[in-house]
Amino acid sequence: MKLLKSVLIMAIAIVNFNLMAQEATVPDLLRNELKAADNHVYVIERELPGAGNLSADELEAISQTSCGVLHKMGEENIKWLHSYVTGDKIYCVYRAKNEDLVREHASKGGFPANSVAEVKTVIDPSTANLD
Repeated sequence: MKLLKSVLIMAIAIVNFNLMAQEATVPDLLRNELKAADNHVYVIERELPGAGNLSADELEAISQTSCGVLHKMGEENIKWLHSYVTGDKIYCVYRAKNEDLVREHASKGGFPANSVAEVKTVIDPSTANLD
């Protein structure tokens, strides 16, 4: 029984190690989104005083509202990739067919969209080619 338990633990460790090695970074994922035909990636700046102090429940409720609107608009048209919450702002990254869809989502969800900027490319430390 101990041998079986040890083998199972080792198998789980190997699978987890392999999965971690295959995980893409955020820049890699965004680069892939940018390559998709007929899609654009946008960064939305949402001014929300006290955003950094929102509770987990409040963030969950905001996320649920956003996902509900996105579902109705169709994932083939617009998709929320991720967001960054700072002190008084939330920066959201979306993939969408056009900027109008991003603004429509904000309007329907009751979210501010103080600034919407299309991402043209993604850089990170690997861009420096220091290998």
